[in-house]
This record gives sequence, C-alpha cells and structure tokens, in this order.
Amino acid sequence: MPDYTPAENRYDQPAPWFRRCGRTGLMLPAISLGCWHNFGDAGTDPRQLNEPDFHDNAQRMLFAAFDHGITHFDLANNYGPAPGSAELRVGRILKENFAGYRDELIISSKAGYRMWPGPYGDAGSRKYLIASCDQSLKRLQLDYVDIFYHHRPDTQTPVEESMAALDQIVRSGKALYAGVSNYSPDQLRAACAACDANGWARPIIHQPNYSMLQRSIEAGLTEATGDLGVGIIAFGPLRQGLLSDKYLHGVPEDSRAKQKSGFLKEGEVKPEVVAKLKKLQEIAQARGQTLAQMALAWVLRPQGDGRGDVTSALIGASRPEQVTQNVSAMQAADFCADELAAIDAVLAAKA
Repeated sequence: MPDYTPAENRYDQPAPWFRRCGRTGLMLPAISLGCWHNFGDAGTDPRQLNEPDFHDNAQRMLFAAFDHGITHFDLANNYGPAPGSAELRVGRILKENFAGYRDELIISSKAGYRMWPGPYGDAGSRKYLIASCDQSLKRLQLDYVDIFYHHRPDTQTPVEESMAALDQIVRSGKALYAGVSNYSPDQLRAACAACDANGWARPIIHQPNYSMLQRSIEAGLTEATGDLGVGIIAFGPLRQGLLSDKYLHGVPEDSRAKQKSGFLKEGEVKPEVVAKLKKLQEIAQARGQTLAQMALAWVLRPQGDGRGDVTSALIGASRPEQVTQNVSAMQAADFCADELAAIDAVLAAKA
C-alpha cells in the first residue's frame, strides 16, 4: 500500500464532534474505533478466512477512521482473537503509517482479563496491571498510551491496590490518563474516593456496555459519572451489529452470531427482537438515518437530570465502509421528544 496521507478535511465534522471527557481537558470524538475482532491474527476467526488481505483491510479501517475525524483507537491486552495480536497489528500500522500523527491520536489499552498463565496474569493486582501495561506498550511500539484502563473490577483485590497501580502507571508517564471499565456505580464511587483520599490520579473515564438493548447504566451509573465528573465511552452501542439492518431478515452466514465469534449468539436473534428492530428502523428512516446511525446517535443523546452524558460511542467494524457510514450518525438533527418517546415505547414493549 502506498504511503498514507490523512485527509486534509479530517476535522470538518458536524459539531459537537469532539466532546469533553467528564470534567477534564481531554476531548474525544463522538465516534471512536474499537480494535477488537478484526485487528488480530488472520485465520483465527472464521470470518477472516475469506479476507484476501486481512492486514490491508485493518489498515484501511484505521485510515478511514482518521480521515473522518476518529482520533481514538481503543484496544486491550487480550484483544485478538489471539490475545495480544490486535495490539501487535495496530502497533505495526501506527509505526508504519501514523508516526507523524501520534500527537493527533488517542490510543487506549486495558488489562483485567486473563492474559497469561499463573496467578499474575489476570484480575487487578499491582503486579498484573503494571506488567500488562509494559507488555502492551511493547506490542504497540509506543512510549505511552493516552488512556490505560482496569478492564473489570476485581473483588478479591482491594480497590486501593488497583487504583494505586493506575496512579503509578500515570505518574511514570506510561499513560496520560487512567480509566475503568465494567465497574458498578458503587465500585466507581469507591475507586474515585480511594484516589481522592490518597492524592492519586483518579479515573477520568468509564467504559460500560450501553445500547438501546442494554440500558443498565441508566440505573445509577450515569448518575455516578455525572456526580464524579467522569466521562463515559460506551462499548457495544450496536449490540454486536444487532442494531443494524444485518439481522432484519434472518441471521447471515457471515455474521458474528452465526460464526460464534463474538458476544452475540444466534439464539438472541429472536422473532420478537427482530420485530422491535423493524419498528426502530422505521423511526430511523423517518429521521433520514439507517438503524445503526440512529442507534449511535441515541447513545450519544443528552442524558439530562444531572446525569453524565456519553462522551463517545465505541464502534467495531469489519470493513472501511462501515466506519464511514457510522460517522454519519452525527449528521442528523437532534432527537425531538416525540422521537425519544416512540423509541422508548418500542424498547419497552413486551415480547
């Protein structure tokens, strides 16, 4: 592939494309790119076997993202499918194509799930988190990441130890900011309280699962982030592609649900769910959007009542065209009260 030159108009996105992360100075794009299933080792995922040039496709997705103002690439130590392979591939692409643009990028990684054998390759100990960060930096070929997350809470390790480890990572310059993922409202409050009590760098961002079909964060977490001034970056805003037109007429053979290569299972694509998706699609079409674009815009809508808004929606993609289509989610008008009420009615309807 020829040398990559980013689009000159990459920042010409509709306002407010860049959003402040909680009460910090960090701005994140409304749409961020998650480098999970389609950035690891070609051939380990059944959907990748038919990709003639998997590495080229991964490159083109990162290029398309940056060309359209997506400055944030999100990873974790265990992303692959083979753990570590997504960081290796993205690190190679960054070194070969983005060396002159590092200061325009937000690169994040995480640790919290099992990464290597034995008692030190999992959970939330200081040893595991710091070793994981060091390994991620080597795979990414970077001096630092912008955000380093504790990927999940560890009830067997004092939250003070996990937060102290994140603080050490930030103070050492290996990360600019700390974050957490999958923490409950009480766990997030406890983590921030420990940081405040000890003068540690506290998490500036929380990464929870949030979509039209997964709204649990509305039961306390958005209130906690609003109180604490912590930003939110939502993973799974399209529910592994379920909130798109892909499943409106059955389960495609090349889909994640059929290939069992993601969290979405074929059995979840039930007739009653498809019926809801079709009604949601009608609302989206009336707004001049695809279902996926509306689902992203809905996640990014203002929460109101003092609750923390979602800073960024974290998308996955299998081809560059999906990236550019999702960026268009921000080009539609804001939701009116009637549209939000219609969406809530569809989502609340009993199967």
